[in-house]
Amino acid sequence: MFAKTMTAAVALSAATATAAFAGDPMAGKAEPAPMAPAPTPAPAPAPVYDFTGPSVGVQLGYNDLDLDSDLGDEEEEGGSIGVRGNYDFRLGNSIIAGVGLQYDEANIELENSGELDNIMRLGGRLGVDSGRNFFYGTGGYARATGADDDLGDSDGYFAGVGYEVFLQENVTVGTEVVYQEFNEFDNDAELDATSANVSLNYRF
Repeated sequence: MFAKTMTAAVALSAATATAAFAGDPMAGKAEPAPMAPAPTPAPAPAPVYDFTGPSVGVQLGYNDLDLDSDLGDEEEEGGSIGVRGNYDFRLGNSIIAGVGLQYDEANIELENSGELDNIMRLGGRLGVDSGRNFFYGTGGYARATGADDDLGDSDGYFAGVGYEVFLQENVTVGTEVVYQEFNEFDNDAELDATSANVSLNYRF
């Protein structure tokens, strides 16, 4: 009797469980896996501002001329347009040294002594960079050429200061103020010239 009662109870429990499972549509189904969060985009790399290596550029200038010759003293001023190239290298954490060549087409008419055609400068520079900025002193050899035989040409020197700043990773804008002196013209004329220029440069 006891065995029959237990058998009937087990059968009833199995039937109840089967009915409950069949009546629950979600029974036996696995829970969906949680979705992974979208990856966070990596930040863009910071620009690299490096004042070492080669660079080329164009420049616009203003020139103040003071000429002393047998024909008297003359003061003239005028604009110029030119090209420039530099190669810079690092001496320390923030010390930059370099060499450069500049050529300015001036075509400034002097009342009694002819016309100053162009000025060429070849020299060095030494300064300090601070991130995007470069402050430096510059100096070296200069040559002034007249447009005709009245003025001739002369060797000389230049000295000045400059500043250059990055606009983009490979593009800088700069400014220089230089003093130049020439005293070897054909007619014994002596020329002092102060030039201020603004340049746009591409760094490789």
